Amino acid sequence: MDNILVIDGNSILNRAFYGIRPLSNKDGLPTNAIYGMVNIILKHLDMIKPAYAVVAYDLKSPTFRHKMYDAYKAGRHAMPEELAKQLPYSKMVCELLGLNVIELEGYEADDIIGTIANYATGNGNLHSFVLTGDRDSLQLINDNITVLLSGNKDTVNFDTAAFVEKYGVTPDTFVDVKALMGDSSDNIPGVPGIGEKTALKLISDFNSLDAIYENIDDTRIAKGVRQKLIDNKDSAYLSKKLAQIELNTPLNRSFDDIKYNGLNKPELLKLFTELEFGALIKRLELYGAEETENETVAQKAVKVTEITADKISEIFENNDTVAISCSFVTGNFTFAFNETENFVCQLNYTELEKLIQSYSKKIVLYDSKAYFNFLNIDPLTTFKFDVKLAAYVADSTVGKYETDRLALRYLNENSVCENDATLIFRLYKKLFEELSQTNALSVLLDIEQPLAGILSDIEKEGFKIDKDGLTAFGYALGLAADNLTQSIYQSAGVEFNINSPKQLGEVLFDKLALPFAKKTKTGYSTSADILEKLAPYYPIVKDILDYRQIVKLKSTYTDALVAVSDENSLVHTTFNQTVTATGRLSSTEPNLQNIPIRTELGHELRKYFIPKKDSHVFIDADYSQIELRLLAHISDDKNMIDAFLSGTDIHTVTASQVFGVDIENVTPELRKRAKAVNFGIVYGIGDFSLSQDLGVTKKEAAEYIEGYKKNYPNIDKYLKDIVAKAYEDGFVTTEFGRRRYIPELSASKAMLKKFGERVAMNSPIQGTAADIIKIAMINTYKRLRYENIDAKLILQVHDELLIEADESCAEKAKIILKEEMENAADFKVMLTSDVSCGKTWYECK
Repeated sequence: MDNILVIDGNSILNRAFYGIRPLSNKDGLPTNAIYGMVNIILKHLDMIKPAYAVVAYDLKSPTFRHKMYDAYKAGRHAMPEELAKQLPYSKMVCELLGLNVIELEGYEADDIIGTIANYATGNGNLHSFVLTGDRDSLQLINDNITVLLSGNKDTVNFDTAAFVEKYGVTPDTFVDVKALMGDSSDNIPGVPGIGEKTALKLISDFNSLDAIYENIDDTRIAKGVRQKLIDNKDSAYLSKKLAQIELNTPLNRSFDDIKYNGLNKPELLKLFTELEFGALIKRLELYGAEETENETVAQKAVKVTEITADKISEIFENNDTVAISCSFVTGNFTFAFNETENFVCQLNYTELEKLIQSYSKKIVLYDSKAYFNFLNIDPLTTFKFDVKLAAYVADSTVGKYETDRLALRYLNENSVCENDATLIFRLYKKLFEELSQTNALSVLLDIEQPLAGILSDIEKEGFKIDKDGLTAFGYALGLAADNLTQSIYQSAGVEFNINSPKQLGEVLFDKLALPFAKKTKTGYSTSADILEKLAPYYPIVKDILDYRQIVKLKSTYTDALVAVSDENSLVHTTFNQTVTATGRLSSTEPNLQNIPIRTELGHELRKYFIPKKDSHVFIDADYSQIELRLLAHISDDKNMIDAFLSGTDIHTVTASQVFGVDIENVTPELRKRAKAVNFGIVYGIGDFSLSQDLGVTKKEAAEYIEGYKKNYPNIDKYLKDIVAKAYEDGFVTTEFGRRRYIPELSASKAMLKKFGERVAMNSPIQGTAADIIKIAMINTYKRLRYENIDAKLILQVHDELLIEADESCAEKAKIILKEEMENAADFKVMLTSDVSCGKTWYECK
């Protein structure tokens, strides 16, 4: 028996739209719904391998149901604009995936689906698989029709047995259930006062709507339910007609008309190129699928010329810009000074290093840090242009910056050859133009590119750990975890898997009946915020929190750091320049930016980070309240600027102003509350969140926020203005010109919009702070080199820089670090840093 796949196009597109974060191509076309729909369809094409395939869509015109009941689907919200824009593309994609798109005026997609599935069963000896996110189609289930109900996470296969197990009635009676319970989404009235539970019981007892009314006096029908049924009999039968899927729509299609046609790879390649679906192009192996006559001009025109090493200098001497594409594995290097010719040459690393040092200011490349990592070139080498970093500066929300993705996004090209220097050249021209137009070129040339070599040098330098000390600390943590485990078992009265949220929830909230139980789909929530509320009152919960902390310290840090250290006891992190949307650096393998500091036990880890030599010390500098200082500068709020200029603690000043007390009368509790408002306000904190943070009522929290706004009016104005401008522009900008696009602001979901508004408030602050610390790194590194002292920059942790220096020059290095950090930018409020020294990282704090 062959299979037929029948898809509810509107339903699947809608589910994909709400299930995937906002995506768009370079032209601003929303693409998340199309992308999600394609993935869902491909999954089921692979699974079902249909001989026939149909996608049914609704039309805007009224259907026979509207003529029957003019309130049908009344009150339904209009399709969001960003989804409506994707609807025609979804139909194009379905056709190119080999599916047959069908629409029929006067009928809904459900009727098309029902007619085809019914026809296939009766005439074609086919098994129909109906893919939908709408439960209405469940009434179609029989021995030859399976409904694949697409959910938020998984697709549930509903055959007759699965349906009966779930609902307790047979699929053919499901429409009678709908007749009773109605359907608010379609505005089907049903019988007012009868919900799903009662409807299912009635149909289970009587098997049909007719049988219920034929036996209306049956004692199995409760008195109140009986009266509702009698009073609303006409509504029930009308609702059944509205809910019933029509199985005989006039489609006039034969099986030959709905055969599955397979992928139209050349046309899919064109469309996916426009939509920038690079991952799908790879997955479906579409590269090279275009016909020869349809090849792009760039692909036809590029020629390859092999040259000898002695000819390369001529290329550099005679041209101002030369693109390089390298394979460090094979030793093949390609050069291009225009868009039409690749010059290929084999060089050894020494030859390439000399070439780069001689002509670096003419060189355009992809991922300069990789060149610094592989080659022995000066970390302060200046390249002309790095297209990977340029693409990140152009749009930091993309996430991935492989050359094939960039070719799709910026050049509308879909085929990327290995070592194609002309591609690098073309990307350079396009990205240079874009960054120039958006005034972001200086972010690339003055911040990101100079930083790449410095980061590479810091990674190579490494950070020494005390392996023996860490191993002993890890062993002690293991013993502490074992002791806590026994204590938890004793308090619980049972042994269980403490690391299992499900088992832990059952012990705490079922067996011990602790308060604050919060049910989720997978069991009780045992998140930190819930456990922290319980910890002061229940020793077992405090033990569990301590156990979690200790186990994480041991597995994530003590054991892992020893494992990744080299033969010299050095750990070498990798700094990522193109990951975060705000411009901040991230650190991986291992993540040295995430070493705990807030708890004493976590802070103790820093004892085991030590200098490479006995004569060396660490110098640590941390910006003091940089984000608040930037907020004062950007908002130009006189009161906050004056507060910083006075030299008094900003949280104390805020407490004095907001709570109306003299500076000397500000208590630690009032300062704590002012601090929470200070740091929360720029993240758009609301009264509920603030009340949770401070343990006060929503009313009190709202009063704090209002008091803050009155005392710092320009901050309130700035936050409102920046959100309004972000809605207008679609992006926000740092003080140095770094943009962050915020697609969430155009989302239809309120939660995503709110997230976008918080991003708009905070990104100019956090992004500017990220730019400043990068500038400070560049200037500190250069200054240490210039002063020619035994001191090296070895780590950056967001607002913190760490230097390792010989004791003989430590004081000079300390002065350099403080000066370069505090002079990285000239704002209305001076930047200040707290500097400390120590023989271990722990001693610096």
